Amino acid sequence: MAGLWSLPVIYILENNQFGMGTSKKRHAHNSEFYARYDSIPGLRCDGMDVFAVREAMALAKRYCTSGKGPILLELDTYRYHGHSMSDPGISYRSREDIANVRAKRDPIERIRKILLDTGLASEAELKEIEKAIKIEVEEAKVFAESSPLPAIGELYTEVETPNPEYIRGIESEPAGYGKRPY
Repeated sequence: MAGLWSLPVIYILENNQFGMGTSKKRHAHNSEFYARYDSIPGLRCDGMDVFAVREAMALAKRYCTSGKGPILLELDTYRYHGHSMSDPGISYRSREDIANVRAKRDPIERIRKILLDTGLASEAELKEIEKAIKIEVEEAKVFAESSPLPAIGELYTEVETPNPEYIRGIESEPAGYGKRPY
């Protein structure tokens, strides 16, 4: 639809290299995801480089707001941890692989190095920023854990369906709803 009507839409595909515990090379016939669409142009950028993402987004915005329609951006990232509790993330890749990506491509460490090397920030300033972030995250965690669960009716909000009175599989309150899993 977006392509048909030349809508200014930027689609983002975050490619973290793994689908559950399977490498993209083993689960996709064509792992060049940005090139899989024949009518919507796409490009890939290093999703772990803040400057590359900024430039790719600027290009995508110029493209899609010029009347040419949608564009797809594949952001090449890396998932350091497993996909879930049942996936420790080390059975299909080595600890050395993970450490190598962290050492060479970690976005936080990359920008930290740039800030320090250029004198835009000092080590003390960065430590203060990290401290403030940890406090903000902890406050958000406490707020989330102490907040009541949303009402069952919230399941229906922001969901587009032909019949708003019925969503398959949500006919009644799910078993165990309202209990925290921890």
